[in-house]
Amino acid sequence: MTRIHKVAVVGTGVIGTGWIIRCLAHNKIVYAYDKDLKLKKNLISEIKRTWPYVKKLFNKKSINLKNFKFFTTIEETLRNADFVQECASENYALKTKLMSLIGKYAKPNAIISSSSSGLLPSRIYSKCKNPERTMIGHPFNPVYLLPAVEIVPGKKTKNKFLKEAKKFYKSISMNPIMVKNELPGYLSDRLQEALWREGLHIINEGYATTEELDRAIEDGPGLRWSLMGTFLTFHLAGGKTGMKHMLEQFGPALKLPWTKLKAPKLSKKLSSRLISGTAKQAKGKSVAMISNIRDQYLVDLQKLRKKYENKIRG
Repeated sequence: MTRIHKVAVVGTGVIGTGWIIRCLAHNKIVYAYDKDLKLKKNLISEIKRTWPYVKKLFNKKSINLKNFKFFTTIEETLRNADFVQECASENYALKTKLMSLIGKYAKPNAIISSSSSGLLPSRIYSKCKNPERTMIGHPFNPVYLLPAVEIVPGKKTKNKFLKEAKKFYKSISMNPIMVKNELPGYLSDRLQEALWREGLHIINEGYATTEELDRAIEDGPGLRWSLMGTFLTFHLAGGKTGMKHMLEQFGPALKLPWTKLKAPKLSKKLSSRLISGTAKQAKGKSVAMISNIRDQYLVDLQKLRKKYENKIRG
């Protein structure tokens, strides 16, 4: 259970709106802030547009708009909030100034979280009051449907607030990823950035179009990734012994100039971490057992996807 029931969302752009919808779907009281009152109309319209999808995903019958209040002043927005989700643009100067203001008006025990996609929390909160209750809560668009949220602590963040934030995010059906220490880009965006950067190299050198690269992901690794990530997928590629054989067979390829990204040396320490990590993920299941689960999933997923492909590409 979580003590957090009143949530302030600062900024009602795409990400802020997503947070508002998700919180309302889970019966939270939401205080939204933006400078322009005219944005409230757009926000209500988006809540109504997305509700059929949100209702189906979370098995909800109705949404209570009485739990939603829109303010044009920070002071009113934060007065009663237990949790603050800031959603301003990705800019250190803007966020640092805003966090100083939020820290001034937020309740002393209110958790303050930023929806930043890669900025360091220690910099964002450098002028914020009570920085021990501050952190990053990085979601993925659309926030009202996707469950991942990366929780990134700053250098002064206290563990008790991280635990409370984790409980809160779980209470709105999210799957928190606890990042151990702050680093630029966090986890997912660093992985996405690597794929994006390499794609730009391929396109720039004329080897493929954007559509061809998208299809290379959609019809290949992307289908697998939607069930399991890179490491467990590669664990299966190693056959009966999993990651151990995979590293022995494909590890040397890291030295080949396939990509523009510099790979780390495949040391014994790194290999050990990869092998033990994927073994833990497998939870005692054999490669064959996980492969069967994966294969059935891929069959079902492709049948499902066909219903929507023509809507996108038609």
